[in-house]
Amino acid sequence: MGIKMIQLVRPTEERKEQAVEFRQEFFDHGESVINGSELFDKTEDYTEWCRSIDANTKEETVNPNWVITDTFFVVDDQDRIVGIIDLWHTLNDFLKDLGHCGYSVRPSERRKGFAAEMLRQLLETAKKAGMNELYLSVERKNEPSVKTIIRNGGVYERSFEIDGEQADIYRIALSE
Repeated sequence: MGIKMIQLVRPTEERKEQAVEFRQEFFDHGESVINGSELFDKTEDYTEWCRSIDANTKEETVNPNWVITDTFFVVDDQDRIVGIIDLWHTLNDFLKDLGHCGYSVRPSERRKGFAAEMLRQLLETAKKAGMNELYLSVERKNEPSVKTIIRNGGVYERSFEIDGEQADIYRIALSE
């Protein structure tokens, strides 16, 4: 499976219709949580969500209960949203077991190599932001995501339990 031609792009008002359709695909597939979406799965107001994620990219405007976060739609070479991914620049008490990053690929585009390339590109973003390492958590039963993390250099660190599920934390070193 060759490298997918994708780009990480910031959500914008111009993508509203496409974004709402992207979100609906998860719901139609019986999934109520969209990992890496900075609560896009919980919002009804796309414009307000865009404003919120934009504010959370800067220290001066970040929500006081949040950490500086970059959220990206992942678009393919047809400019279609195939995924979403976010990067938390620091870990607070809430995030310490969740890690620096979450991501989701839309149900119709899974098992095509998008997640591995999304994560690879996000690691470049993290490096440019001056980060030395990323921690990622994954439920043990989510084998595709475990493989994605390991393929991107993830090394097992520790295990924990979340909502009755076994989960593992992996570390990806970003230094050369």
